[in-house]
Amino acid sequence: MPVYKAPLRDMNFLLNDVFEYPKHYESLKSGENATPDIVDAILTECGRFCEEVLSPLYQSGDEEGCKLENGEVTTPKGYKEAYDQYVMGGWQGLSAPEDFGGQGLPASMGLLKQEMMGTANWSFSMYPGLSMGAMNTIYLHGSEEQKATYLGPLTEGRWGGTMCLTEPQCGTDLGQVKTKAEPQADGSYKLTGTKIFISSGDHDLTENIVHIVLARLPDAPKGTRGISLFIVPKFLPDGNGSVGERNGVNCGSLEKKMGIKASATCVMNFDGATGFLIGPENEGLECMFTFMNTARIGTAIQGVGPAELSYQWALDYAKERRSMRALSGKKEPEQVADSLIHHADVRRMLLTQKAIAEGGRAMLYYAARLADHMVEGHAEGDTKKAEKYDDKLGFLTPILKGFLTELGNEAANLGVQVFGGHGYIREHGMEQIVRDTRIATLYEGTTGIQALDLLGRKVLLMTQGGAVREFTLKVANFARKHLANKRTRPFAVELLKLTAQWNLLTVRVMLAARKDRDVVSSAAYDFLMYSGYVTMAYMWARQAAVAADRLDNGGDESEAFYNAKIATAEFYYERLLPRAQTHATSMLSPTSNLMQLDADDMAFTG
Repeated sequence: MPVYKAPLRDMNFLLNDVFEYPKHYESLKSGENATPDIVDAILTECGRFCEEVLSPLYQSGDEEGCKLENGEVTTPKGYKEAYDQYVMGGWQGLSAPEDFGGQGLPASMGLLKQEMMGTANWSFSMYPGLSMGAMNTIYLHGSEEQKATYLGPLTEGRWGGTMCLTEPQCGTDLGQVKTKAEPQADGSYKLTGTKIFISSGDHDLTENIVHIVLARLPDAPKGTRGISLFIVPKFLPDGNGSVGERNGVNCGSLEKKMGIKASATCVMNFDGATGFLIGPENEGLECMFTFMNTARIGTAIQGVGPAELSYQWALDYAKERRSMRALSGKKEPEQVADSLIHHADVRRMLLTQKAIAEGGRAMLYYAARLADHMVEGHAEGDTKKAEKYDDKLGFLTPILKGFLTELGNEAANLGVQVFGGHGYIREHGMEQIVRDTRIATLYEGTTGIQALDLLGRKVLLMTQGGAVREFTLKVANFARKHLANKRTRPFAVELLKLTAQWNLLTVRVMLAARKDRDVVSSAAYDFLMYSGYVTMAYMWARQAAVAADRLDNGGDESEAFYNAKIATAEFYYERLLPRAQTHATSMLSPTSNLMQLDADDMAFTG
């Protein structure tokens, strides 16, 4: 059975060398205890937990799946014991406020933990991952009484959390939400309705589950302006930090899914369930975006994770499996055939996986620094600071979620391809990675929705192109500083061209959209993917610049590591980055080639 190895060397390179996290943490109040020694110890221990506890449950959990009996969901064998170890280790409260029992470390530490857990066993990581979103929502929008009631048990990991948005008649279009919330004399509400696709909706890992639910008050306006947000616990709190009577919320069925079968995806029925309003009436969607943005960043990990895992397993296989001779001559003459690693096409697939995993990880860590500042702004009550970094992160969030999950799917499929026929067989685990990864482009908003959010809201509507101008200025300033070094000059020159092109494309799409509003929809996907490839190019240039500096100035003994970084950056620029130009061409294509056929004309008529 293949195993996961935490990529600590690459993580530390990004943290310490590329993004200078030690200095970053020194600038944060929450970073006081995030010293290099402490961070290294946390990452090492988390890596051990993922390798020894979570990774061995990855395939067995998929084989067994979750079960629903007598209205209660049970997780696969070993999950409860693993979760208990997770709680005992204090992992849930790593980045939670100390006031509620957390360790008060920066928010980025939670993302680093989540990356390793998600790569080792994505299904398992979803249970505590959903709880983090619930914690953030209650922390930012809950009353003092709600915080006192729920944040302690959630931080401890004794209680879990979910987000309940989707209903049978609506997914992304939340204006169609029908779940009703009837006010009660005691200030609570009775919620009635059905939610579907609810991850961690029910399970046996925690003693209580706190559902964050979108519902509509009786006199609410129609559409998204009339949605409120509620806390609906599985068991009503008894006032002493423990669970009381059973609430009227139940799992009606488990979804039969393509992948992540060890993660309980539930149909949840609210039958007059007692709920408590969180945030202002009819502003539930605004409050829920706290949860959704958290989830979207987390989902971006499911682009990086499968690329890393599939690459690790495919690389090992390519070194061991022998087939034919290399076209340039025998590489292992004493063997019956050469290892797959010696074939150029296999190298192409492996390097694509490596470039996606390591480039995507850099994108995540870049965004995590912004998240630290945003969270600190909220914690300090500094609205301007919070909004400033929320805007910066808001621009990157759809790119992270949409682009990285699309590439994660590509990397997972390449892993199957390296294995050949053996990749299609369940025992090797490669096809499971593909099945588990496929959902990542769908939940928390499909790639198309992320693209519309990026182009339609963040770029055109909210900033009139200003978000692109601000980000590309940062990229261009970096590039200009690295034109003189012969190792980094090719990357810098290409980045300068791309920043100019990105701004020009933005203006051209903006002008075209004034004449044809469908342009926003027809160009959005290609705009997102183009933005993703350029952003990843920036991240690879930053990694290459640090590697070049270390090689030129004798940083340490890791010469092979630094040379590999530069070589992978060259591969990305020469083999993968050219895809951006295809997207540039496609986004400027007229909508007429999409709209000229009537719906009936698109039907098969053979």
